[in-house]
This record gives sequence, structure tokens and C-alpha cells, in this order.
Amino acid sequence: MTSPTTPPDGEPALVEPDPSRGDAATDTGERPAPPPRVEAARSERSPKDMAISLLVLLVPIALLLAFYRGFLGGDQASTVDPAPAIEQARSANVFPVSQPQGLGSDWRTVSARYQSVEGGANLRIGYLTPEGRGVQLVQSSVPAERLLPAELTDQSQPQGPTELAGRTWQRYSARGNQQALVLLEPTRTVLIVGDARDNELRELAAALR
Repeated sequence: MTSPTTPPDGEPALVEPDPSRGDAATDTGERPAPPPRVEAARSERSPKDMAISLLVLLVPIALLLAFYRGFLGGDQASTVDPAPAIEQARSANVFPVSQPQGLGSDWRTVSARYQSVEGGANLRIGYLTPEGRGVQLVQSSVPAERLLPAELTDQSQPQGPTELAGRTWQRYSARGNQQALVLLEPTRTVLIVGDARDNELRELAAALR
């Protein structure tokens, strides 16, 4: 029997493996874990698939929008009855109150309010003209030197007179692309101001009774 080799001082003894014991992995029946399988990368969606998905989303939206506009009148401005505000102004008896007579049905009243303010009171009625532009009719007992700068601009100046239904109105410039017609009377000032064309402003002014 071969004796183990004696190592030099300070070194561990070398022990030869015993062939009779066999491989530890073989004795226990264990096998090395198989390498992890590489998961196949997902293929990106093609432009055609994306376009189809987008179309599926847009078609119901388009149908709802068409229904809202065609059947529910989604593009039409909400109209109001100006009669309560006009009656309130007349009951207050602060200034004489006029209202348009004979305007076509394509003139729509979109706002109406009577309000006491510092220095007087205002009756303000908003219209949408047949061309779809906005106009305000303002009747007020506030002194004109205060009212005009507030409703128009500090730089607004009369641009010349115009005769409408027996009354002399003054044309004024206003904010941005707006223009105005102003009627000065002893107890009230009447303004018609908006981005409507001159013929529509004149039509509203001539209809006041």
C-alpha cells in the first residue's frame, strides 16, 4: 500500500482522489442545470397594423361628431330670450329702452343682461349676426365720457356721422377689428359694437324702436 507523500513543513498534505468513490454528481443523480433558453424577441407591429388600429379608434369618434353636429345642433350658438332683461330695464326707469323690431330670424340673441353699475345702469344684449359675427347692443345711463373709453378704447375717436332711421349716429373705431356706432342722447348713450360688417351694424341700428 502506497503511503501518502509527506509534504514539506507548513504545506497541506496532498490527498489523491479515491477512484472507488466515483463522481459525486453521478452518485447523487444530479445533472447540471440546462442553459436558459433565449426568449424570442417580439416582432414590432407593422405600419399597416398601426394604421388599422388608428382607423378603428377614429371612425366612432367621427360618427359621434357627425351626430352631434347634424342632429343635436352642436355648432349652433345657444339663444336666450331678451324680454326679461328688457322688462327689468324698463321697470327701473333709469333711461328710455329701445329694442330691435323686424330683424330676420337669422339674427340670434345669445345674451341679455340689465345691471346697475357705478355711475348708472347698463342694458347689454348680444347678437350673432346672419354672417355669424358678434355684435353687442349697449344702452346706458353712464356718462359717455366714461362709457365710451370702457366699451371701446381710450383712443377711440368719432369717424363721422351717419343717418339711420331719422337718428344721427357716430361711427367709432373700437378694439382690434371691431367697429362701433354710437348714439348720444341727453339721458342715455346707445352703442352697437362688434366685428360685424358695417351693413349689419347699420341694420341693427335702423331696427331700434
